[in-house]
Amino acid sequence: MRRSRFLVFAIMAVMATGIFLVLDGCSSSDGKSASKVMSDSFPVIDEAYSIIQEKAVYPVDGDRLVEGALRGMADVIGDPYSTYLSEEEAATHKESLAGERVGIGAEITRSGGRYIIVSPIKGSPAEKAGLQPYDEIVRINGEALGGLTLQDVIKKIRGKEDTALEMTIYRPDLNKHLELKVMREVIPVKTVSAELMEVRGEKFGYIALTMFGDETADEWKKATDKLIAEDAQALIIDVRGNPGGYLRAVGEVAGSLLKDDSVFAYMQNVKGELTPLVVEPSEKFSFDEKLKKMPVVLLQDKGSASASEVLSGALKDHKRGFIIGQQSFGKGTVQDTTELSNGGEMKLSTHKWLTPKETWIHGKGVKADLESEQEKLFTEHIRFSTDVYKTGDYHDDVAYAQRLLAGLGYSVGRDDGYFDDSTALAVHDFRVAEKVAVDSIMDRKFFTALRETVELYRKDQANDKQLQVAIGYVHHLLTE
Repeated sequence: MRRSRFLVFAIMAVMATGIFLVLDGCSSSDGKSASKVMSDSFPVIDEAYSIIQEKAVYPVDGDRLVEGALRGMADVIGDPYSTYLSEEEAATHKESLAGERVGIGAEITRSGGRYIIVSPIKGSPAEKAGLQPYDEIVRINGEALGGLTLQDVIKKIRGKEDTALEMTIYRPDLNKHLELKVMREVIPVKTVSAELMEVRGEKFGYIALTMFGDETADEWKKATDKLIAEDAQALIIDVRGNPGGYLRAVGEVAGSLLKDDSVFAYMQNVKGELTPLVVEPSEKFSFDEKLKKMPVVLLQDKGSASASEVLSGALKDHKRGFIIGQQSFGKGTVQDTTELSNGGEMKLSTHKWLTPKETWIHGKGVKADLESEQEKLFTEHIRFSTDVYKTGDYHDDVAYAQRLLAGLGYSVGRDDGYFDDSTALAVHDFRVAEKVAVDSIMDRKFFTALRETVELYRKDQANDKQLQVAIGYVHHLLTE
């Protein structure tokens, strides 16, 4: 047992040696080789493990100690994008970028210590089973959820395809508990949505990318083919809030817009050596040549990061598109993920990426050609509240409601979370306007109506200030 434990740490140390070789030029500060330093550390690592296992008043599972050591090695690098992922975390990360996942198809949030259904996806197992917004999940497969985190609850809900999930829910409208059976199914994850727009006789396509996942290039191909078939003459690409994803996916999207043999980015290794990433004819896709000549406007904001910035940087440097919105996030590193013997993964920043003009945007972002601030109602995170607030109360939920009411045009004198008389008057006026039971308190019915009103506001493209600026610019391009 002791020998096997030593080997585990030896493997960890060898992996760490690789990290130090990359970061510190193959040597430690006192001139010893990194491998020599780590070899000398084997006994003390094993010693610390034994002491903790044998003497610690708080018992810790051996596997958790190993994982703690792995996390520690990643953390000491000081890079927020280099991290250790446990087997379960690694699976979740892969799932987030996959084209589909198994589940029940419902958004869930934690509010006041309770787990609430925000909304079931249309046609999902959750909707088929009868789950409704504001249903509170009380038990899953007979087990109460007290003391669990939201992530724990989501883990319980996920499982194998075509397996049943027993749920006890409390429905406030009926003031009763219900027992529901939900079948887990494969839920497609769509990363591209598109529509044809027409303004004063000019047709153009609007295409939004929420991330760059496994199926993004295929979705992009289908969406752009359809827009071209519908006679779109220009393209608005929306990557606002897009956190990035796979480099290969953004490479295929960029490749459909740039000339063949164009460099869409550079990879720079620890030695400073540059490797050009070149647009090449795709073996998988044959994109319409009209895409390479079509006027392009790209919408970005502070939430556009990583692979999104690869796209915007390529379009900007090649003068292939006009960028509207805000300066992007500024993530200029690329992570390589290595599977470990315990099922976990080490995610490590191994390269910088540079724009075609060899600019490193890390910590700076890609600057918009035309700055445009978004309406505040589009940047506010919509959340649930099941509590009741009245004049004299003070809470973050009240501040949240004050901000939304002000964004909708109601006169609210403050947004610090204190429920004063002006807030009560605004709440009363909103409830009257939205035909909610007349009162001056914030309760579940108020928060439901507020959420629905804001969602309707957001769906109206006329309220999307940045999009309207982009539409105006595209119209200018097509008519000049």
